Amino acid sequence: MKIGFTETVLRDANQSLIATRLPFAKFADILPTMDKAGYYSVECWGGAVFDCCLRYLNEDPWERLRKLRMAMPNTKLQMLLRGQNLLGYKHYPDEVVRMFVDKSVDNGIDIIRIFDALNDLRNIEVAANEAIKKGATVSGTLSYTQSPVHTLDAFAKLAKELENMGVQSICVKDMAGTMSPYEAQELIGAIKKEVKVPVVLHTHCTTGLAYMTYLKAAEAGCDVIDTATSCFSGGTSQPATETLNFAFKQLGYETGLNDTVLKEVNDFFKPIRDEFIASGGLNPKMMATDTDALNYKVPGGMLSNLVAQLKAQNAMDKFEEVLLETPKVRADMGYPPLVTPMSQMVGVQATNNVLAGERYKNVSKEVKSYCLGEYGKTPAPINPEVLQKVLGDEKPIEGRYADTLEPIFDKTKAELEGIAKSDEDVLSYIAFPAVTEKFFAARKAEEEKIVKYTISPMD
Repeated sequence: MKIGFTETVLRDANQSLIATRLPFAKFADILPTMDKAGYYSVECWGGAVFDCCLRYLNEDPWERLRKLRMAMPNTKLQMLLRGQNLLGYKHYPDEVVRMFVDKSVDNGIDIIRIFDALNDLRNIEVAANEAIKKGATVSGTLSYTQSPVHTLDAFAKLAKELENMGVQSICVKDMAGTMSPYEAQELIGAIKKEVKVPVVLHTHCTTGLAYMTYLKAAEAGCDVIDTATSCFSGGTSQPATETLNFAFKQLGYETGLNDTVLKEVNDFFKPIRDEFIASGGLNPKMMATDTDALNYKVPGGMLSNLVAQLKAQNAMDKFEEVLLETPKVRADMGYPPLVTPMSQMVGVQATNNVLAGERYKNVSKEVKSYCLGEYGKTPAPINPEVLQKVLGDEKPIEGRYADTLEPIFDKTKAELEGIAKSDEDVLSYIAFPAVTEKFFAARKAEEEKIVKYTISPMD
């Protein structure tokens, strides 16, 4: 029996615990060692990494990827991509999606895990097809959630459709950490009966279920699991790599991992973790177990956002009322999985409903766009009464929203002439215009400072 490990410390683990504030310089020295660990893959890019590199770390995310590729030539580098949303929160034209995928592979990515927040496979297809053409491994991803319409048969059917699309593996993404051991065993088993490609499971320790969930998933035939080096594991992160490696080896599984290297990796990251704790960048609460998500079926991060919204409006006395309203809004919206950006939409709307004293009196532009069909096909139909109240006489779009978008890459490239140095720069700007503009300005100032220093006469 074999089971592969995807190491997440360079992406999801530090995104979950320290809001992706890990500069490349902090971990550069350990990369050659990680390259010898025997991981199935190292998740190191995508998700919030791209945004945070530009916004907070003053790093070019493309340059970071090239450095990772150079330092780990023997390891598969993996990224997370939000389908037609790429790394942002809105849909982009197909030409931009294709270009982004091309450049991701050209700069070093081997595996692209592609998901859509609504499991609308039309929003995965373009990115998946382009990645396959480029020779990358595509992990077609299902956003896991529990609802009356998210049945075993429904997920198994989606998995088969992804396999027919040509993906080389199926990933089940349990972003809230609410998948129980029983659910894992049933779901992985159902998918394994339907598809021939490897099946991957991703979860979080948030609710305390993850270790048991991985064990039962493995027994059902799961091929790969996501884990984090132990000092960056637990809480809102993934289970510990070393712990599960130890346990699975005792159970007779072949993991391919080198125990000595795993210890070196963890020993390297321990002082980095301690620095973040000392500076306040890592709140110890993030490493604790929080079972509220099991009771409310609301991800931990979404609960934190609800608290922040209510505190900002001096309305914490409405917290329980908002929690009760949240699943009602989700049902009205057709049971979207509570993953970005759906979790934010549902949470904000539930808060608006309670504070206004009238349901859907105040509706955000994002919820209106959702009702218009801009985010894709909902898992179940939207409540007709809500749809009427939100849209009035406006009609939802028919077909795929991305088909209505005009090409923008060449136009944007022309506008950035003399500023953007590469197609990658243009893609950065398209994804995050304001943030990238500031990055360009800072980069130019730094280059001018270097030139000035270089040509200054000697003292």
